[in-house]
Amino acid sequence: MRIAVVGPAFPYKGGGAHHTTELAHRLAAAGHSVVIESWRAQYPAFLYPGQQTISEPEGEPFPGTRRRLDWRRPDGWWRTGRSLRTCDLVVLAVLSPVQVPSYLGILKGLRGRARAVALCHNVLPHERKPYDRPLMKALLKRVDGVLVHSEQQGALARELASSPVRVAEMPAHLPTPAVGAARDGGVRRRLLFFGIVRPYKGLDMLLRALADGPDDVSLTVAGEFWGGLEETRELIGRLGLTGRVELRPGYVPAADVPALFAACDALVLPYRSATASQNVWMAFEHGVPVIATRVGGFADQVRDGVDGLICEPGDPGSLADALKRFYAPGEPERLRSGVRPVDHEPVWAAYLEALTGTW
Repeated sequence: MRIAVVGPAFPYKGGGAHHTTELAHRLAAAGHSVVIESWRAQYPAFLYPGQQTISEPEGEPFPGTRRRLDWRRPDGWWRTGRSLRTCDLVVLAVLSPVQVPSYLGILKGLRGRARAVALCHNVLPHERKPYDRPLMKALLKRVDGVLVHSEQQGALARELASSPVRVAEMPAHLPTPAVGAARDGGVRRRLLFFGIVRPYKGLDMLLRALADGPDDVSLTVAGEFWGGLEETRELIGRLGLTGRVELRPGYVPAADVPALFAACDALVLPYRSATASQNVWMAFEHGVPVIATRVGGFADQVRDGVDGLICEPGDPGSLADALKRFYAPGEPERLRSGVRPVDHEPVWAAYLEALTGTW
């Protein structure tokens, strides 16, 4: 099958680029002829306040990658679609409604000559704008199928789409083999919050829980702040946590990740809402248990009381209780002993079948 995957790839960074690249590798390994149609310029800078690109690839770039798309060139969207008419399948990786105008241009260029599937990382953003829903509805009514990563997202997609909607668990697409740094097995009394900091991810909830939890536990926050850095510093000071919270704002290169996980006892995901996240799998690959809220797929990924703890979203008291339970004598060691790397091959096989099967 001839397949085009339209989405970000190196030099773009982050989960979307990693997923696009790994998907292309997996499809090619399954015997398909694959090309990635990526971007010269994906978003205006004001729509993505973080660092968009990196200079060195994380993981193996896909050799069949073209970078012809530009948000400033609608004529290029149509030409790209026209060039893909000989494909059997065109996969549109949807990370944000901001991409919809370009994807509509590609679909106009395709003129129905190839099946088009919208692969939605999020059907609608966690933090929504008035135009998000109409844009996504316009896209999902024009594709031949929609693939999402959770039943909740499937229900949302069916409200907007007129084509079939399939649900498949998002498989791991870690940028590099996860090799942990050396560790002596002791308890660090340190937790980790990792990744882009946005309001829906609940860092403020974690800080309040930390203030009410064990008073000798510290926290490292490592990741880009999409606004709110000064407000976070003020909250840390107001809660009396200045000596217990280390802020490391900015993109974390893959080479620095193992040391971060080796220095912590648990990864904390205090999200208010979620769809799918790679961070649970990343923690488990490094042998680290996870404390997460009951949103998205976290309760399915984390075995409560076995390799982590589950608490209620938007509730600092519930999270503080989880921190206290985690640091009960012997618990960090016991939960760490329950962590097992996940076999992702069956998940990838099911994912590719859902994507490439007859729509």
